[in-house]
Amino acid sequence: MGGIDRVLRAEGLVNARDLGGLRRTDGTTTPRGVFSRSEDVDRLTPAGWEQVRAAGIRTVVDLRQAGERAADTGTRPDWVRTVHVDLDGLEDQDFWQHYWPTGLMGTALYYLPHLAAMPERAGAALSAIVLAPPGGVLFHCVSGRDRTGMVALLLLAAARVHPDAVVEDYLETVRLAPERARATGRPDEEADLEALCRSHGTTTEGAFRAALTGLDLADVLTRSSLDPAAREALYSWRGSLGSPTGSP
Repeated sequence: MGGIDRVLRAEGLVNARDLGGLRRTDGTTTPRGVFSRSEDVDRLTPAGWEQVRAAGIRTVVDLRQAGERAADTGTRPDWVRTVHVDLDGLEDQDFWQHYWPTGLMGTALYYLPHLAAMPERAGAALSAIVLAPPGGVLFHCVSGRDRTGMVALLLLAAARVHPDAVVEDYLETVRLAPERARATGRPDEEADLEALCRSHGTTTEGAFRAALTGLDLADVLTRSSLDPAAREALYSWRGSLGSPTGSP
C-alpha cells in the first residue's frame, strides 16, 4: 500500500483499511478518518467494535443483498448507525444473466456495465456514505472485494486519486485473499477469477484498470440523479478536501 499503513485494525476483520493516505493527482493525499472499506462486519468481536469506534467510525453502510444480511446474527453496539443499500439489484434479471451464471460478478468486468444499467444503485450507496451524520463511514459487502471495490473506485475517482494508487488499493484486497479465506473458512477463489479474466483477454488487475480508465464519473452521477448536496459532499469528501471547485 505504498509504504503507508492504512490498515484498520479491528478484531475480526482482515480486509479493513482507511481510504485516507492515498496519493492524489495534485500531489496531496486523501484525508484519514473519512471513509473506510472492509469485508462484512459480522465477525467483529466486542473488542473489534471498540477498535472501530476508536477509529472514529460512526456509520456502517452495508452493500449486501437482503438474503446475505439475514445471515448476520451478531449484536451491534448502540453507538453505530447501520444503513442498508443493496448495490446488486438482482431483480434486474436481464442484466445479471450475463454476469451471475458466468462468474463475472466476481470480477471488475461487470463494474462499468452495472454502472450503465443501474446507476441509481451506485447513487444510493454514495448518498448513504457521503451524507451520513458526523463521524467516519465504513462501507462493506461480503468479502470487501467487488461491490466494495466499485464504490471505492467512485469515491477515489471523485477525490482525484492517482490511478496507480486506486489500482493498488483494489489489489490489496486481492493480495489479502488467503488471509480472508483462513479467517472465514471460505475458499480462496483468486486463481479461478484470474483464469476467468484471462479467458476474456485480460487479468484481474487489467479488468480493474479498464474499469477505472473507462469510468465517466460525471455521467454516472447525472444518470443516478445524485442531488446537489450529495455531489458536493462526494467531491469534497464530506468537506475534508475543502471546496469541490472544479468538480463536474
